[in-house]
Amino acid sequence: MKVPLKQVRKQAVENGVTGQKAPISVLMEIGLLILSALLFSLSFPSFISDWGWFPLAFIAIVPVFIVIHRAGWVRIFFYGAFFGFLSYAIFNYWETNFHPLAIFFIPVVYMAYFILLFPLLKAADTLFPKVGWILQSLIWIGYEYLKTAGFLGYPYGIIGYTQYPFIPLIQIAEITGVLGVSLLVILPSAFLGRGLKDGFPGLKTFFREQRFLVISYSVLFTLTLIFGILEPKDYSEAPKWRVAMVQHNADTWKGGFAAYERNFETLTRLSGQALEEDPDIVFWSETAFVPGVDWHTRYRTDLQRYELVKRFRDFMAIQDIPYVTGNSDGQLKNPGLPPVLADGTYNWEHYNAVLLYDGELMEIYRKTKLVPFTEHFPYEKQFPRFYRFLKENDFRWWGNGEEYTVFDARGIRFSTPICYEDVFGNIVREFTLGGAEVIVNLTNDSWSRSVVAEIQHGTMVVFRAIENRRTVVRSTNSGLTCTIEPSGRITSYLEPFTEGYLVQEVPVYTGETTLYTRWGDWFAFASMVTAFFWLLTGLILRGIRTRPGPEGRVEIN
Repeated sequence: MKVPLKQVRKQAVENGVTGQKAPISVLMEIGLLILSALLFSLSFPSFISDWGWFPLAFIAIVPVFIVIHRAGWVRIFFYGAFFGFLSYAIFNYWETNFHPLAIFFIPVVYMAYFILLFPLLKAADTLFPKVGWILQSLIWIGYEYLKTAGFLGYPYGIIGYTQYPFIPLIQIAEITGVLGVSLLVILPSAFLGRGLKDGFPGLKTFFREQRFLVISYSVLFTLTLIFGILEPKDYSEAPKWRVAMVQHNADTWKGGFAAYERNFETLTRLSGQALEEDPDIVFWSETAFVPGVDWHTRYRTDLQRYELVKRFRDFMAIQDIPYVTGNSDGQLKNPGLPPVLADGTYNWEHYNAVLLYDGELMEIYRKTKLVPFTEHFPYEKQFPRFYRFLKENDFRWWGNGEEYTVFDARGIRFSTPICYEDVFGNIVREFTLGGAEVIVNLTNDSWSRSVVAEIQHGTMVVFRAIENRRTVVRSTNSGLTCTIEPSGRITSYLEPFTEGYLVQEVPVYTGETTLYTRWGDWFAFASMVTAFFWLLTGLILRGIRTRPGPEGRVEIN
């Protein structure tokens, strides 16, 4: 069939390929993106609901997919930037409590991500008008995986995390990781977005045309629920570990030495109360005790801090059970130079660390995954002005740890991902492969001054329990202090921003090694590879079927 080039161009304009749209259509599309950004944010713990409205996630991205189908290529890049910035500005609104500039870092990064993502979603729709929604879903999974990688890795906003209360559905994470849940969640949005591209009248027809795929998804969803109901084991027969988590409800970095001393007194007082319930071990939070214990013991460069460190060590020496605490661990940076340099600065490297005490210091874990911009920025030479800008705005750099430490406390082996390390499935997997029987996260989120921030962080860790079938214990300075059994069920928690302690018996379950623990993010790789070759095939077929014909016509074979 031969189609005149003039007619092809006319159809392109009508389909929005050239970006020529009436103002009313543009306003409608922007409105749809605003709606999707709101639905996306409300699916998670949000400014409206502390624990989130997880069912919304299944339709949250429908408006985005409608816009993808309707918008032309010129506007699609702008729409990607707009949605990326807006959705994360709403979702992570509490970032401003860390620093007024922080709210720009994450939304700007996601603005860049979605500038790239939207055209890929558009290409899937253009190349495969009937089943492109399945390809779009796989592309979305690839995006969610890639956004967790590298220096900018940031797992917040993975749509599968919205389903943390839906315990039967999320058991599939032991096989696929959280991204398997994401696929089940995003498929309905992609399908409905395609069906509604021309409004509700076309949806019924699209349902009829796609009934086999709709039935297939329904069967897959049902089988996932059945698996989720039948799979979780009975953990009541597993050995028990009685843990005490102290929540002292204070930002340990605020207030200087007087605050450090006051927090230490609060921690010891609450620990004394917890000891009355006969725990096997006591956990304090990330940087609960600030002055570097090892540094001030060795070098005594600050006598006031040394005296507080001595009180800390004397307290630990008389305890009958192990204690674990976060600490700002200072180590000599250049062994050939003195601790204090000629200009008065310290010759040290700081690490965000965890100390295990059993009468004396037994072992140290140093954080391996640092928060971009706020904890490190490794591009001083490439971006010197931006580096200085961050330093001048009081961002604090840490050194990188190199080992996935597994502690042994009187026969119980556990690991302690620090702060947001627990939202990375691959990091917790490494601890599990190293022999950790329990995962213990120490966190300081008090800077957020937001219950929503605490819960967003805490609920993501539900998936680490399922992925590795390990109990998770979270000891935080202000929330969400909790225990999570290997099925992903939160068994107890302290209210955020309250002072107190929690003593709980948790199962030490090591009865299986999950597929996710063995193979890691295989599902994400499979999705990306499938999406890549599917897109490539579409481009090749388009090139074969459409080629220039004689006399300025397009020939379609």
